[in-house]
Amino acid sequence: MSIKKQFVKTKPVCKVTFSVEAKEANVASVVGDFNNWNPSEGELSKLKNGTFKGVFDLPKDAAYEFKYVIDGAYVNEPEADSFKWNDFAGTENGVILV
Repeated sequence: MSIKKQFVKTKPVCKVTFSVEAKEANVASVVGDFNNWNPSEGELSKLKNGTFKGVFDLPKDAAYEFKYVIDGAYVNEPEADSFKWNDFAGTENGVILV
């Protein structure tokens, strides 16, 4: 799993690439504050090597809670910038700072 950030000088956004290895999975998404926790808005594409990957433009100078949804199971990104307890979910969410 990994996160790559590319700041765009001409726009107030950061292109964030989310990658998660899930060779046996059929579908994976990234959900969070930036897409209303909606899996269909955070769908990741499956590559031949079994990694799911997607690039999203996130408004910069902000922090977003997020998780992956892999075949319906919520999974944290171990390389998240930090983690935050979420009472609604009863678990920690990953946090990305852009």
